[in-house]
Amino acid sequence: MNKILSKKQLSADVYEMVVEAPMIAKARKAGQFIIVQNDLDWGERIPLTIADADVRAGTITIVFQTVGSSTHKIAAKDQGDYLAAILGPLGNPTHIEKFGHVVCVGGGIGVAPLYPIVQAMKEAGNHVSVIIGARTKELVIFEDRMRKFADELTIVTDDGSYGRKALVTEPLKEYCSKEPKVDMSVAIGPPIMMKFCVKTTAETNTPVMVSLNTIMIDGTGMCGGCRVTVGGETKFVCVDGPEFDGHQVDFDNMMIRMRAFKSREDQSHHDCHLALGLPPHQAPVPVAAVK
Repeated sequence: MNKILSKKQLSADVYEMVVEAPMIAKARKAGQFIIVQNDLDWGERIPLTIADADVRAGTITIVFQTVGSSTHKIAAKDQGDYLAAILGPLGNPTHIEKFGHVVCVGGGIGVAPLYPIVQAMKEAGNHVSVIIGARTKELVIFEDRMRKFADELTIVTDDGSYGRKALVTEPLKEYCSKEPKVDMSVAIGPPIMMKFCVKTTAETNTPVMVSLNTIMIDGTGMCGGCRVTVGGETKFVCVDGPEFDGHQVDFDNMMIRMRAFKSREDQSHHDCHLALGLPPHQAPVPVAAVK
């Protein structure tokens, strides 16, 4: 049992929790994830990237979005409640070294798993430029924390409500086109965002690492749900990743596979909102209902 020490709602469907897990806090490295189970009897196993850790306090921080019944059940817990089980750290850590100039790009909730990578890259002696992207100002997360480690921080929003009105690829292209060159880039966010970050970096032959954690399911490689094609070979994100050379990832295939359970997720999200007492017109309409 892992006690929830604090809970914060970052935006409409995004939550942050600080949880007791001393052994994981001590062992974890940037880029790794955990498996969270809300209920030992019937609870789904959910892979979540570790957004931060405090070795002295013996805690880890997780950030998650409510997309189905299991994440809604976790979000319903409060400070002082317990998560039934946490397993980790899992996955291969981010390759950290002194590259020189590193540009880190985070989109939406992907900013949370990017944070420990920014920390590690800075502590390794790199000049770190951070780009945060979100649809609107209300969805921008981790800004203050990123400022502590970023040499430059650029915020862009789709609607221009905060920072620049732009996509993350615009400042990324600007960085990659400058001298001295960008020595390494990291992109974490929606697959479509990562795909176009890869296309942008390809124009200047800039290396780019991407995290494919959004496609993971059971986190052990047994279910095969996180199967992706990287460099023409089949890889499993949870055991071979979660990070890969972005220039080798077949994003089109990955996005097709990620849509396999979309209608079920939307229905579950809709049902959970209704269960929380929201009027039907405020609950998100499942895709299946509008087809």
